[in-house]
Amino acid sequence: MMTGNHHAIEIRELHHVYAGPGGGDSIAALRGIDLTLPAGQFVALVGANGSGKTTLARHINGLLLPTHGQVQVNGWDTRDRTAWPHIRAQVALVFQRPEDQIVATTVADDVAFGPENVGLPSEEIERRVRQALETVHMWSCRHRLPHLLSVGQQQRVAIAGALALHPTYLLLDEATAMLDPAGRQEVEALLQRLHAQGMTIVSITHRMEAVVPADRVIALAAGRVAFNGTPRCFFADADRLAELRLAPPPAVALAIHLRRYFPDLPTDILTVEEIATALARMWPGEPTDFSSPSSSLLCKTIAGDCPPAVTVEGIQYTYMSNTPLATTALMDAQMEIHTGEVVALLGPTGAGKTTLLQQIAGLASPQMGRITLFGRDLEELRADHHTLRQWVGMLFQRPEEQLFETYVGDDVAFGPRQLGLDRDAVRERVRWAMEMVGLPFADYKDRFTQSLSGGEQRKAALAGVLALRPRLLLLDEPTAGLDPQTRRDILVVLERLNQDAGQTIMIATHNMEDAAELAHRVYVIAEGEVIMGGPTRRVFCQQDSLVSLGLESPAATVIAQALRKRGLPVPMDVLTLDELEAVLQVSMKRRGDAL
Repeated sequence: MMTGNHHAIEIRELHHVYAGPGGGDSIAALRGIDLTLPAGQFVALVGANGSGKTTLARHINGLLLPTHGQVQVNGWDTRDRTAWPHIRAQVALVFQRPEDQIVATTVADDVAFGPENVGLPSEEIERRVRQALETVHMWSCRHRLPHLLSVGQQQRVAIAGALALHPTYLLLDEATAMLDPAGRQEVEALLQRLHAQGMTIVSITHRMEAVVPADRVIALAAGRVAFNGTPRCFFADADRLAELRLAPPPAVALAIHLRRYFPDLPTDILTVEEIATALARMWPGEPTDFSSPSSSLLCKTIAGDCPPAVTVEGIQYTYMSNTPLATTALMDAQMEIHTGEVVALLGPTGAGKTTLLQQIAGLASPQMGRITLFGRDLEELRADHHTLRQWVGMLFQRPEEQLFETYVGDDVAFGPRQLGLDRDAVRERVRWAMEMVGLPFADYKDRFTQSLSGGEQRKAALAGVLALRPRLLLLDEPTAGLDPQTRRDILVVLERLNQDAGQTIMIATHNMEDAAELAHRVYVIAEGEVIMGGPTRRVFCQQDSLVSLGLESPAATVIAQALRKRGLPVPMDVLTLDELEAVLQVSMKRRGDAL
């Protein structure tokens, strides 16, 4: 039965309580949410991991029902089973984990699943499937098996499946977290177009740049609404962002730091163009392109002449080789990682990054080529499984899925126990690993793994790998889907491991800031080939080449280039906001002395 507003999502006194794992204490995920989302808005839903965002989204399309309170979609109450077909025809949800909603054996059949279930004619289904897959650039993969796609490609398929329903309300739960920069920009541009056409968009995101174009920001904290207003108002309060474990977009963050030098800098800056224009207007004297201080003095020290930890020579790998569905993932891949280095592996979605990490970890054998680890042939090491697992630790995409024990301490201890260590040695390794990732041993060892927040689960999974004390640490998108503060926590852990313990790290990522902050060197893969490599600073200066590959430079580099175009004395090779602030400070001092 329909009641209330027929053109809005109305949420009243919404509470949701999950039963505690193992019969433990229940978990209150939502605590009295009151919201009205009028049709036609673009809403960004933000908050720290575990704040209740996903739970709220699943209430909007009736996947979850209120413990207490009410949710109505265009007047249809989600508690009324007879309303579910109407609600699901109007509300499409793209899950945080695309594999959770992929049900068919080919990409095209999966996108067709929704339209088929609402009884559309076959001709209309075919038209919608093609249109949706072309929109997300996956039409060429329509006959492929979804489980053999990269996670980023699976996200595109899930988005296509939602678009094929032509919903009134489109909800996306971190739907671009695993996409490369070009793919993410395409999806974000698509959302803007759909919004302009009248579709209501609710986008859950930890990427603060994606919040900027929204009409409205709703921030959750501990299951309650902590903010409901415009992006400019939201980002103007740095203290509130810190309390919510969030962070401002790069342009806003730079503006906050530069106000100590420019007190009159506008407080509502949001974009790169806005801060570049404001700084050019306020710069002391006439902007000019005189020689600027080089940021190279600030760069990381490369590992020098250390011996190679990994050598990859001519690796080739094809999935489902000798079949009509054969897909080449790696072609003649070549690279070298030195002991003590952090090396970032960049590339568009489906480029072969994960496949290469799995090859180096010994989880699959190359069909051609050779890999050596610390001077030993990997094929020999595969026969010595015990040594291989001691030498190489790998954290997979969405590593919280690696957790399987009931208690955190037991999960972290699993690896060391398989090495045959005695009880005291296992306990010491577990304690060290948990403390290293920021999960105090005494507080977390007896916690249920499934009671942890998403960020805590990511840390626990990393601790389980670190407890093996591997010589080589392989990380596949380790910060994807994390709130800004938890991402920062993970980066600090990795930096400490490298700088204090000399840990050799290889990280595959779509986050250019992660690579800029951590990596000594960068390799870029496209269509299975290593096509670019070198010191991080040098690679990121090649912005045109990166953009042509669907990548981008770090935000600080982009801002620096915008400032240079306006005549400000900023070097081209800036990588981080801290560097950019430092060189601007030195430039202002030089300018002041010259005047």
